[in-house]
Amino acid sequence: MSTCLSDYDYDLPRELIAQHPLPRREDSRMMVLHRDEQKIEHARFVDLKKFLRDGGPSRTGGYLVVLNNSRVLPARHFSDDGKLEFLFLEKIAARRWKALVKPGRRFGRNAVASIEGVQVKTGEIFADGSREVILAEDVDVQRGGAMPLPPYIKRSAVVDRRYREEDDARYQTVFAKHEGSLAAPTAGLHFTPEILETLPHVFITLHVGTATFRPVKTENVTQHQMHPERFSIAPDAAAAIAKARQIVAVGTTTARVLESVHRTLASIQPIEGETDIFIYPPFQFRVVDVLLTNFHLPRSTLLMLVSAFAGREFILRAYEEAVRARYRFFSYGDCMLIL
Repeated sequence: MSTCLSDYDYDLPRELIAQHPLPRREDSRMMVLHRDEQKIEHARFVDLKKFLRDGGPSRTGGYLVVLNNSRVLPARHFSDDGKLEFLFLEKIAARRWKALVKPGRRFGRNAVASIEGVQVKTGEIFADGSREVILAEDVDVQRGGAMPLPPYIKRSAVVDRRYREEDDARYQTVFAKHEGSLAAPTAGLHFTPEILETLPHVFITLHVGTATFRPVKTENVTQHQMHPERFSIAPDAAAAIAKARQIVAVGTTTARVLESVHRTLASIQPIEGETDIFIYPPFQFRVVDVLLTNFHLPRSTLLMLVSAFAGREFILRAYEEAVRARYRFFSYGDCMLIL
């Protein structure tokens, strides 16, 4: 059992962090990890179906692909002078929002700026580093902005406008439906409607919040606390998941929902609620048989989850191989299929 944060670190050349999506979603490379044989194979995402097969005696159907259909909110705004970036997390009251502001040192308490002509100023500064932002007008700032790209994808106010159309289209899955996420469920970004039609699949919803991308700041990872995120499983999806012989979870968000619900209800059932489940070794998965995921940041809760699924040493060896083979990392990068 590895509970030290430093045990989930690895070296990554900055040039391997994908700054833009490939011209076509389906052209991503796919590293395949065979857990039983501890073997690594190199493939393409378009090869996904050939690796999926019925498996496991505990269910009666075939395999089933489960995807997160949350839709990303365009909640990212730049100040009119281009010096500040705001990510609006949630509405507190009329004209009052909780937001992340970069760089925060330039927007201390009672500081004033403007966004598209609307004056904004700082109220309370919260313990987690976010800020209360007070607007002069009651504007829905979680719509009409830019996609909330993660900080390792570099965009300035000028560059953001240049690539706005690309990010609006590509930092969103083709099956996104229910608005509510502050980051994309990135494992789903590789799918096209044509590929999805060839796979038996259902959708669940988890709205990605700050819990998914908030850094771990405690050296003992067991002391890290995930923030709750909202999710739902519809009756038809729950019934299909219960019947499937092999569950293929697309993304860590999907895996967290399924494992959280099973631990609460002892089975997958229709439900709406919140989860703050934190998955790290030696977590025992009860629902997910196969995991499709992107490559994750060092020291992140997402890297800990895949380490729990495949084994920390195997995952770190795979990441070393991915660096050697020049895979593209993170949100706009390539993917990994763990069998």
